[in-house]
Amino acid sequence: MDEFYTQMTDIERELQHYWPHFRDKVVLCNCDDPYESNFFKYFALRFNQLGLKKLICTCYNGSPVQGNELMIDFGDFSDEPKKVAFKVEITEVKDQNGDGAVDLSDVRYLLQNDMNVISILKTGDFRDPECIKLLKESDVVVTNPPFSLFREYIAQLMEYEKKFLIIGNMNAIHYKEVFPLIKDNKIWTGYKPFGGGMNMIQIPEGFDPSKTKSYTINERGQIIKNIMGCIWFTNLDISKRHEDIDLVCHFSPEEYPTYDNFNAIDVSKVQDIPFDYEGIMGVPDTFLGQFNPDQFEIIGLGCGDLGKQVGVAKNYRGRTDLAYTKNGKSKCPYSRILIRNKHPRINE
Repeated sequence: MDEFYTQMTDIERELQHYWPHFRDKVVLCNCDDPYESNFFKYFALRFNQLGLKKLICTCYNGSPVQGNELMIDFGDFSDEPKKVAFKVEITEVKDQNGDGAVDLSDVRYLLQNDMNVISILKTGDFRDPECIKLLKESDVVVTNPPFSLFREYIAQLMEYEKKFLIIGNMNAIHYKEVFPLIKDNKIWTGYKPFGGGMNMIQIPEGFDPSKTKSYTINERGQIIKNIMGCIWFTNLDISKRHEDIDLVCHFSPEEYPTYDNFNAIDVSKVQDIPFDYEGIMGVPDTFLGQFNPDQFEIIGLGCGDLGKQVGVAKNYRGRTDLAYTKNGKSKCPYSRILIRNKHPRINE
């Protein structure tokens, strides 16, 4: 999904919950081309409202698509802007046209008239030393990184102890580089619910109608495609993370099967988590969208190699997944997160 851009509506819907985290901070969008990046536009247009100290955006090898809203003059590079990797660094955004509000025309004026704002980079790759230097300078990183490099990307953020809010595929929670961070409460998921996806902008070079069944064309002629399984990952504290799941179900052995290869019960839906069970439970991945670390403890993941870390034996498929027997047949859920209720209500 490296060729997709995030729509402004998805950015606005998620970032409205994080505004206090941006005040007087240096925000870095290090996978974002101002020609097309709505992350750049979001922070540039709200620079004063959010109280940002600085906004830094970098793009990898320039723009795959030259946008219509922010036409930037690169001097000698203006003939082939797609070949250029560059950095945009903003410390203030003024109402240049005097209309009483900061809009895209003010941002465009700033980019075109302040030569200190834009500079050329060697590669723009987030792993390049000059980009790592910018990372060290930043306080909060917000972007949609290349999904194919997600492991490297999040490892770098953790190495440099950065706060972040980024988009990734929900399957990333199964990565051996990612799940331990979730288990140890070092990262968590954002406000967007699990399930569904995000309608993202696809660059024309990557679009093949013969291979794509579901897409639309917006007013700018851009292809909009729904990318399934997209969620937000963050280590910024949010109120949602401290809201208890309302538990209403009572435990009974008939309703909750025990796994054949691990001492835990299976709970097929988050809403069915029993309020009075003290032991370990296997719940769907969607649990993470409602996880409150004050209410539950994450024990492990009953899936693949990570299952070995919590003693899950191989099932009939020869894989390290959880399995239970029902009506004489062995069943193996796709994936289960192993949890324990910290405060079960036993006497109710």
